[in-house]
Amino acid sequence: MYSTLEKFIRSKTDIDDKTLEEISSCFRLIITKRNEILLSYDQVCKHYYFINKGCIRLFTTTKEGKENSRYFAFEGSFATALPSFIDQLPAEEFLQTIEKSELLCISRTDFYYLTKTVPEFAKIYTEILELGFIVAQKRIYGFQGFSALDRVKWVIENQPQLLLRVSNKKVASYLGISPSTLSRIKSKL
Repeated sequence: MYSTLEKFIRSKTDIDDKTLEEISSCFRLIITKRNEILLSYDQVCKHYYFINKGCIRLFTTTKEGKENSRYFAFEGSFATALPSFIDQLPAEEFLQTIEKSELLCISRTDFYYLTKTVPEFAKIYTEILELGFIVAQKRIYGFQGFSALDRVKWVIENQPQLLLRVSNKKVASYLGISPSTLSRIKSKL
């Protein structure tokens, strides 16, 4: 149950078994259904998730009800509604599993306890933040001026799991194109 998390932690830092066990003990297993909402708009985020199996999506909705996917996280990565998690204000986005998922959940209290008391965990958190920032920046700057075809090519190169595991509708909302445009481009590639 914790082997994927432990493998992830060991890949990021040198850590002894006792410290690794202390970290793992702060997480609890959650099994979710497909399309289960973990956090709704206007709720305050109190958990961080490590994905053992499945996929989590962060998305917003327009006043008209159109969904805009902002981020996808797959096995072996962390996900949360970070602004709400940090500042404890209501989230301006939804957190949802888009597949039946197996998640390891840590409370905000335990998460910050670990960042303050376990230097290895603090290092991992810093790396998660830095990587998230880099991916977001690449997506923002990469999509500026990109044609729909170039956006799909970017996803194939940088996030190939999206096209394999996520519906065209959700991927299209992430790319800022219509599902029919995405289908047309995919059929030509």
